[in-house]
Parts: sequence; structure tokens; C-alpha cells
Amino acid sequence: MIAAVCAAVLVVHWPALSAKALSFDDSDYFTDNVLVQNPGWASAKRFLTEARSPSTVKGYYQPLAMISLMFDYVLGGRENNLIPFHRTSLILHTANTALIIVLLYLLFGGIWIAAGVGLLFGVHPMTVEPIPWVGERKTLLAAFFSLWSLVFCVRYTQKSNRGFYLGSFAMYFLAMMSKPTSVPIPAVMLLMDYWPLRRLNWRAVWEKVPFFVLGGIFAVITYISQSRTAVASPPAALGAKHIFQVLCHNIVFYLYKIIWPVDLSSHYPVPKPLSLSHPMVLAGVIGTCILILLLVLSLRRTRAALTGWLIFFVAILPTMGVIGFTVVIAADKFAYLPSIGLLMILTSFLGWLCGGKSARRCAVVMTAVLVLGAAESVATRRYLSYWQDSVGLYEYMAGLSPDSIEVQNGLGYALQAQGGNEESLPHFYKALQVNPNDADTHNRLATVLQLKGKLDESIEHYHIALLLKPEYEQAYNNLGGAYLAQNRLDEAADCFRKALRIRPEYADAHNNIGIVLARQGKLEEAVSEFSQAMRLKPGHVKACDNLRQILQIDPNCSAAREALQAIKGTK
Repeated sequence: MIAAVCAAVLVVHWPALSAKALSFDDSDYFTDNVLVQNPGWASAKRFLTEARSPSTVKGYYQPLAMISLMFDYVLGGRENNLIPFHRTSLILHTANTALIIVLLYLLFGGIWIAAGVGLLFGVHPMTVEPIPWVGERKTLLAAFFSLWSLVFCVRYTQKSNRGFYLGSFAMYFLAMMSKPTSVPIPAVMLLMDYWPLRRLNWRAVWEKVPFFVLGGIFAVITYISQSRTAVASPPAALGAKHIFQVLCHNIVFYLYKIIWPVDLSSHYPVPKPLSLSHPMVLAGVIGTCILILLLVLSLRRTRAALTGWLIFFVAILPTMGVIGFTVVIAADKFAYLPSIGLLMILTSFLGWLCGGKSARRCAVVMTAVLVLGAAESVATRRYLSYWQDSVGLYEYMAGLSPDSIEVQNGLGYALQAQGGNEESLPHFYKALQVNPNDADTHNRLATVLQLKGKLDESIEHYHIALLLKPEYEQAYNNLGGAYLAQNRLDEAADCFRKALRIRPEYADAHNNIGIVLARQGKLEEAVSEFSQAMRLKPGHVKACDNLRQILQIDPNCSAAREALQAIKGTK
């Protein structure tokens, strides 16, 4: 039964393997990540030890996710060959579906119902996003270990075997090493003790203490690493009114998207204004009040509805905006693991429907599940079609969120990457109309203007970007390139050095400063910089070409010859 469901999940999500789109932060996780592109013990060690200040991916500590991407790079994953990344992600999603079936069966019995609910999870359109989005490996990997932790926890309650307890704790540790949104799992375990396990007592609470301690440690690490390298706004900075409105909006938003998964996107912008004057915020507040009333009233008949919803809410709480760390208000990926709470409610309800020993009723129920699964599969295939290339993906998102700076920038960048410099300009200008103080937009617009030969205008936008964001290594590197095009070598070198001060492993900046040194006649120093670029980013075409040009200038340059031989030796 589990094998049949897994086969169906693989078939439905199979187009993900051919997806070629790169999403928002894939450059940080893969295409520009020097550690992923230099697989080995040294890179793995840095992923594991850089807990407070991750250097290659700005944000929270997630070493296992990064190491798994590094393994896919070893297996041939490249920007022009994303299949190894997607293959691993699809395997993980299929495994997660199987684990959900096992968990539901252990909790409620009834393999047919557990398999049916697992099928609805596995082919649901909201599970699409983490598979073709390379940077979301963390979501799938964390869910994989979290589900194992919950399965072992349930087995421990059934068998009182200490090995299951230790296994649950170990899997919880690995889950948080993958993505720290797994922190609430101990609270989920306690809610499961209340229902459906019905064993909530002081012993059950005491058993979870080590889990809460470990979760607390990772919560602190997460906040430190996020605040040091990216953005982390504490609740006090956001205000109670803001948090209340965001929570109410998201509670109704997620339930709506799960029940009616249309217009799904990788970018749901914050409603403007974020107040009761916005229809979605008002609907969220009213809907949340009605939902809470209904859940409390349901306690007269069953613990299932309230407890299952609490499991969903507790599990998704770290991403609900109480701590500000992202520009979106919600995301499909955030609901991936928390959906187990809603799946428990559904499993309990279907079990109640089939509890009358009526084979006919059970057949009707399972037929309805299969029909719903088929409808989900069609929607999933449709959503996957937008992931076949970056331009198509961003055009789809722009149709849903035309005023999003991030989406307009992403579409402009995707068009630029395909050679459509002229086509990309309107999107950057539109982003600046929405927010003239966005450093990323100024930087990306400047790169297009630079390619079009409008160097003075380009330099002006680079300066604005650096004024808005002083520690912006890409803008420094790009500004240096503009100065280099004007043969202003000293100013170009100064910009490249500033970029390297901020990010010492910036391969393009090493290559560019090598060009400056070569023009200044410092050939051996230039060779050193080109070699460093090649070491940091294997296959760096420009650095390799520059080494060959050095040999053409000076055929006796032994350093350039040795560097090229070393490159050939590693191929």
C-alpha cells in the first residue's frame, strides 16, 4: 500500500526532475556558493562549525542541508544540470510521504485510511515548491528527520523501548541541523500525548525536557546567526498589533490555500496596508475568531479538531512572523511539515466515517479520497509547469504579485541571464517605482546599464546602492567593473578590494582584481588572483581564459603555465 502511494507521488511530481528554474536565493545556496562548489571535508567542516555567523549563506545555521547540496554537486549537479538536486529532493518528498503514512497508521490504525491521507499529502500542490527550488532542500530534509523523530516517539510510547527514545532524540537533533523551524517538535509530541495517544501526565512531560533543552539551544543559535548575517526583528520591534494581524491573516490564509490550492506562489507579499482596511487582513481576523470558537465548541465531542489544529499552529509558529526574518507574509514551504496536525484531524474524521463496519461506506470514502487525489494531481502538474524555466516562473509570480520588488527584480534578472537586457529594464524601473530605496534594484539596474555601455549612469546607481547598503560586496565588485571599463584602474582595484574585505571568497572579485594587476604589468600577482578564483569556483571560465592570455603576453610566465596545468590535472 505504501509502495503504491509512493509510486503515485513519484509519477505526479516527475516533471520536477526537468525543471530548470532558479528561484530567489538559489545563488546563495548553489550557483555562487564556493563551499558547495568545492566539495570535501574542509567545506563540510565549515558548514558544521560556522554556527553563529554562516559565511556563504546569510541567515540561520543549516549545515546538513548545505552538505546534502554539496553531495549533489559531487553527483554532477550544475547550473545547467539541476537533475541531481531535484532527484534527491523528490526522493526525500516521497520518503516523507511514506513516513506520514507510517505515523498516521501507528496513531490511528487503518492502513487504507492512513495511505489515503498520505496520498493527499504527497500529491498536494503545496508540496511542489520544495522539490524544484534547490535552496529549499532544508525544508524536505528537516521534515524527513522530524517525521522519523515523531515515529520513534510513538513507538517508544507503545513499546517503552529506550532505543526508540534515543532514536527520536537523535532524529530531532538532525532535523534542527537541517532547518531550525523544527524547534517546536517537542511541543508537538506533548500535544500528541494529549491526543491521540491520551497519555499526557508528568512522566510524559519529563520525557520531553531534554528535547526542549536542545530546542532552546538551537533557538538561541538561530536567532544569533540570523541577526548577525541577515535580518531578525524581535517581537518588541514589530508590536503587538502587527503580530496579531499577521497571525490572524496567516491562520486563515494557510487553511484557505490547503483547502483550495489555487494561485500558489513562491512569493506572497505582505498586504498593504497591513491593517483591518485590507480585505485579507479583515477576513483573517474574523475567520480566526470564528475558527477558535468552533474549535472550542468541538471539545464537547472530540479532542481531535482543537488538538490537531494546535499541532499545526505550534509547528508553523516559528515562521508566522512573530520574529521578522523574511519579506513575505507566508510561504507554501512553511506549511509542509506543520500540515501533519491537519492530516491527523482528517485521518480521525475518515476513521469515524468508516467506523460503522459498513464496507459500502468505506468504499465511498476511499473513492472520494482517490477523486480528490486525482484533482490535486492535476493542479500539481499545472503548477510544476511554471518551474520549467526561470523567466516563466517569475512571469507567473509577477502576474499574481505585480507590485512585488523581489519578483520584479527576479524577473529582470532572469531575462538578463537569457540575454534580454532591454527586456529586463522595465522590471527594474518598476521595482524602483515601488521602492526607490532598494539597494538590490539599483545594483541590478546598474548591471544592465553597464552592459548597454551607459557607464556613467551605471556608476551613479552603484553608488546609490552602496549608500543604501554599505556592506554590499556585489555592488562593489560591479562598480569596480564599471571603473575597469573606463580604464580607471586604481578606483577599480579599490572597489574589488572592498568587495574581498567583505567576502574574502568572492571568486569574481579575485578574477577582476587579477585583470587590474595584469593591466598594471604585475603578471605573477595577477596569476595568483586568477588561480584563487579558479580554486574558489572550479570551472571559472573567465579566470581560465585570463590565465591563457597571460601566457600569450608572456610565454615564459611559469606561474601561469603551472596554474593551467593544475587546472587540467583536476579535470
